[in-house]
Amino acid sequence: MPLIQFTRNYKDRSNNHGFQFEFYCDKCNNGHMSPFKASSVGIAASVLKAAGSFFGGAVSRAAYAGDHVKDALRGKARDEAYAESVQEAKAHFKNCTRCGHWVCPRNCWNETRNLCESCAPNLAEEAAHIQSKVAVEQAWDKARKVDQVEALDMKATRMAACPHCNASVEGGKFCPECGKPLAAKTSCGKCGAEMGAKAKFCPECGSSRA
Repeated sequence: MPLIQFTRNYKDRSNNHGFQFEFYCDKCNNGHMSPFKASSVGIAASVLKAAGSFFGGAVSRAAYAGDHVKDALRGKARDEAYAESVQEAKAHFKNCTRCGHWVCPRNCWNETRNLCESCAPNLAEEAAHIQSKVAVEQAWDKARKVDQVEALDMKATRMAACPHCNASVEGGKFCPECGKPLAAKTSCGKCGAEMGAKAKFCPECGSSRA
């Protein structure tokens, strides 16, 4: 008995009315769907069921018997339909003699080498891919050599939110919402003593914050 192709990468779309299969490329998963092949036994059982719902009695019993016949014949009929679909699908794929994969000829077959592109990559496509990948790597290297935060003063105290109103801030000395100073500590306008950001009076001279 000859080996059966497409046992790994296919989907059975068959139903009670007939048989249909999808076959997929082993590399890119693009697929081909076989023509639908009606099952005469399945259709007959469906017709008897529909008639039985109206007439009942002997017709209903015949429909029940039809289901049993359909189940008994499904295996052989399905296998025959599958084998026929495989023969039809083979025309839409190429079989790589090196790895045994079935691939679509448009995207995954190297016509020059007569092998799939997993075994014999298209050199022009590979070159374009390599160039793009190296260009990205070089862009990263170039970016690392440039000071991206030259204007950022890391010595200055940075705050994510105003200590007075909790508004988000991006920099500067005063809050854009409440106008109060963002520094954690300020100086007394009268004696120059250091004051906390929320202090209302100078701890040294008692003067009110300006």
